[in-house]
Amino acid sequence: MTKQFRELGHKSILTDEQIAQPRTILETFDNPRPQRDYKIRFVFPEFTSVCPVTGQPDFATIKITYIPDQKCVEMKSLKLYFFSYRNKGIFYEAVTNTIADDLIAVLQPRRLKVVGDFAVRGGTAGIVIVNYRKGE
Repeated sequence: MTKQFRELGHKSILTDEQIAQPRTILETFDNPRPQRDYKIRFVFPEFTSVCPVTGQPDFATIKITYIPDQKCVEMKSLKLYFFSYRNKGIFYEAVTNTIADDLIAVLQPRRLKVVGDFAVRGGTAGIVIVNYRKGE
């Protein structure tokens, strides 16, 4: 039987509660091949958050690569999760680590890598990389 998702196939509007606690947006489904190591990769080239000091937008490409254990993340919920950061004041380092923390909490993957590749601002581009391996 197919799991019923809250967002997939429906028009989605994020609530204030979801924006305050983005992790609650993430939905999962059972890994179809939990006995096998394989990589899942998502690239989100339109990530936006806000500098907590200047209030200016920060644009990034967020890349996620993970080896699932028992759960996989549903893609539309991940997209909505990313959208929840659009007006959030948060530094590059914090947002990249928060994304990793939330995915680790929800998925409990075997491995996870999150790359926040932030666009040039003030003549400098920033890249934040978080690596996680279960049991370490």
